[in-house]
Amino acid sequence: MVRLYLVRHGRAAASFAEARDPVLAPEGRAQAEALAGRLAPLGPLPIVTSPLRRTRETAAPLERRWGRAARVEPAVAEIPSCEPDLARRREWLGGIMTARWPAVEPDLSAWRGAVLAALGGLPETTVVVTHFVAINVAVGAALGDERVLVFSPDHCSVTVLEVEAGGLRLVERGAEGATRVL
Repeated sequence: MVRLYLVRHGRAAASFAEARDPVLAPEGRAQAEALAGRLAPLGPLPIVTSPLRRTRETAAPLERRWGRAARVEPAVAEIPSCEPDLARRREWLGGIMTARWPAVEPDLSAWRGAVLAALGGLPETTVVVTHFVAINVAVGAALGDERVLVFSPDHCSVTVLEVEAGGLRLVERGAEGATRVL
């Protein structure tokens, strides 16, 4: 059985509405180190990250502990926004977070499908360092819930799913928090 440990990246130095690809804040680096300590006994396991810096930086302490490099997987990246203006990007995301997947534009439905295909296609138990909405995609699919926002995973929380024939099964939700997305 394939088990997935979906990790939300550590706290970034800027929000979705402030920067496109921020690094981790000092607090986020500390969260990543603590995460590596918590997950260390599970491995070494394969590590997959989004291409964005905050996910790669979150995975780095675990890579060092396990002596293995993470594989970058674009399909588990942040929800794509075609909005070039950062301030308007905040409004756009706020609207998306209240939506249901059948009502979103086709490119976002395609992104959701790619996230699910990438996760469902992992051949072995893996740690996946990804983003708030991508984790919600997986949990929503596992629960049969079409809301974009199903729960609020905290920074460096670990959500556990199992890949089953035909989809995902939720084993454990990660810690929730009032973290800054917008």
